[in-house]
Amino acid sequence: MKIGKILSVFAIALIVVSCNKNGAQSKSLETATDSLSYAIGMDVARNVASSFEGDEFDHDLFYQGYMSVTDSTDLLIDKTLVQGIIQTYMQKKQQEQFAKQQEEAAKKAEEQFGDLKAAGEKLMADNISKEGVQTTESGLQYIVLKDVEGDKPTAADRVKVHYHGTLFDGTIFDSSVDRGEPSTFGVGQVIKGWTEGLQLMSVGSKYKFYIPQELAYGHQQRGQHIKPFTPLVFEVELIEIVK
Repeated sequence: MKIGKILSVFAIALIVVSCNKNGAQSKSLETATDSLSYAIGMDVARNVASSFEGDEFDHDLFYQGYMSVTDSTDLLIDKTLVQGIIQTYMQKKQQEQFAKQQEEAAKKAEEQFGDLKAAGEKLMADNISKEGVQTTESGLQYIVLKDVEGDKPTAADRVKVHYHGTLFDGTIFDSSVDRGEPSTFGVGQVIKGWTEGLQLMSVGSKYKFYIPQELAYGHQQRGQHIKPFTPLVFEVELIEIVK
């Protein structure tokens, strides 16, 4: 549920709970207004129940918070922090939901494309023994094709590069070289293998990256050639750190 809708639910629920705490009695439905009022109460309860797990919402503290603001006494939380607390909670829940969805998607993809994953892992393992290949702690492999002294970018920088991207069998899937125009992007806005690899390079240098699937697109398929769990190969020339 979006934050705005949550806040609307809170506003209505506060009124409902307040009336109940102040002695509102059970009534029958005799008019259209009665039915509307009761329906809103049911909708509030449904939204609260669907937005929070059983132990994540305390109805007594909900009412206590309402009364504290009404009386302007005994506030347990600074008023300026309220929206931040709600937003932090909602963002955390969204992140947890996204992580769960990704985990489920990865599991499903591995069941379907486990052979591709195993083949990619073998390619990366065999590649380690090639002349000049170096390996980082994350599993990124690279060869220095041209080494120069110069500034190195950070994850916060933007860079201009020329690159040529292929699969291990040489199939080209993307190439700024073939397009004849360098690309500019944020170092921290690309796949993990690129983000790590670019920070190894000095301006003017040229590297060849062998990127394992977990530092590339993982279980996702990208376009025609990059299937789930596919390791990627890039020749990258770092032209400039864009200021």
